[in-house]
Parts: sequence; structure tokens; C-alpha cells
Amino acid sequence: MTRRTVQETIAARKAEGHGVLVAYLPAGFPTVEDSVSAAIATLDAGADILEFGVPYSDPVMDGVVIAEATQKALENGFKLKDLFPAIRAITDRSDKPVLVMTYWNPVVQYGVENFARDLKDAGGAGLITPDLIPDEAAQWAEVSERYGLEAVFLAAPSSTDERLGRAAQSSRGFVYAVSTMGITGTRDDVDVAAKSLVERLYRNGAREVCVGLGISTPAQVRDVVSFADGAIVGSALVRALADGGVDSVATLVGELQAGTMRSLAGSGKA
Repeated sequence: MTRRTVQETIAARKAEGHGVLVAYLPAGFPTVEDSVSAAIATLDAGADILEFGVPYSDPVMDGVVIAEATQKALENGFKLKDLFPAIRAITDRSDKPVLVMTYWNPVVQYGVENFARDLKDAGGAGLITPDLIPDEAAQWAEVSERYGLEAVFLAAPSSTDERLGRAAQSSRGFVYAVSTMGITGTRDDVDVAAKSLVERLYRNGAREVCVGLGISTPAQVRDVVSFADGAIVGSALVRALADGGVDSVATLVGELQAGTMRSLAGSGKA
């Protein structure tokens, strides 16, 4: 099947008057089979892009909900070798992009070239690397470009304009704008720094920007896509999966997707 890249997906949804909904789920939670079923249901329910997280023993950026889920996946026997068959099972059922969210150490342990090759072979779109900064990403930049994989780097409100420019220049797919300082988790309001950060990223050369950390309601999605290209939802979906299973996740995704339609006045980056 023909598969759009992340960048192509954002452009297509923008042309339709929508921002994108990026849905995070951890691989292997609660089991590998369950995570595949949840991922397929999430994409079928309206998520535009899947962010498939690699469970890691030292998840410094993860909040309680995601950390507990990834720990459960590890306790249930998830190994990195399980990631690529799981992605293949998802991409065999959906033509939507699947990005892998992973700390950098598992990639290094697996072998950067091997990881890129196996991700590409499984139909994956690329990587989000929360602890790899562009200044230290020369090897990944070369390998990912050679395999046609997208590379998403993070940007925080505390970043200087120089660092934002490097993230914008190095990212392929989108720049991941961290809406607030700290760890993942749902919040009542998306941090006010998010809009300022997104504006700074666009001024410093970013073409596509999606906002994550703390987004959990259709209203928050609607707010974010009024000034950015997309909203990333993680903890709310993981909690739904933990509490209510696959059907609960699909229901929440449908509700969140309703928030991606933009008003005539709100269209993200022109």
C-alpha cells in the first residue's frame, strides 16, 4: 500500500482544514499483541500519526502513567526485538505513518544502522528521540536520510533561538514542541509557553511543529491546532487503555479527532 510520510500527512490534513492528531502508545503494553491491537484501533478511530514508544528502564521524561505502562511492558517480557514485528503488524493494516519514540541508548545497543534498516523494513516512518540533541545526532542524520526515515527532535521553552534553529533545521517530519517544562502527563490547561515556543520555532525556520505534553481533551487539541500543525496526546490514551482497554482508547481518539478541525481564523502556520 502507498504510505504517506509524516510531512505529507501534515500537509494533506492542513489542506483539508485540520491539524494532525499524533497518538502515543507504548509498545508491549500490556502485551505486545494488545499494543498492536490498540495501535490499529487508534489509527482506525482517527489518529493521523502513531507514536509508538519503546519501553525503557530509565524513562527520565515519562510521567507516572506512561512510566507505569512501560514498566508493565518490560515485566511482561517486552524485548527490543519485539518492536519491529509489532510495527509490521500495524503497517500491514494501516497506511498511516508510524513514528517510534525511543531514548537513544536502545538504538545504540541495537546498532544504529541495524535499527534504521529494520525500522524501514517494518514500514516505520522514523524516530522521535527525546534525549538526542541535533548537535550530537550526526550519525543518525546520515543513516536516517540514507534510509528515507524522518527524524523528529524536541524543542523546549527554555531553548535559545540558536538551539531552536538547529532543531528546525535537523528535524524531518515535524519539530516536537514540549508545551511545558517537566515530564509527561495530562494537565488542565496547555502551558501558555506553548504558543510562544511554536511561534519562535516558525521564526527560526521550522516548517512543521506539533505540540505535546499535557494535552488530553478535544478543547486542548483545538487550541493547539489553532497555532501549530498538530497535537500529540499520550498519557490520556495510555490511561484509557489501562482502565478500559482497546475500545476505550478508540472512543477517546474519536473525541480528540473532533478537535482537529480549524476555524477559518485559526490555521496554524500560514
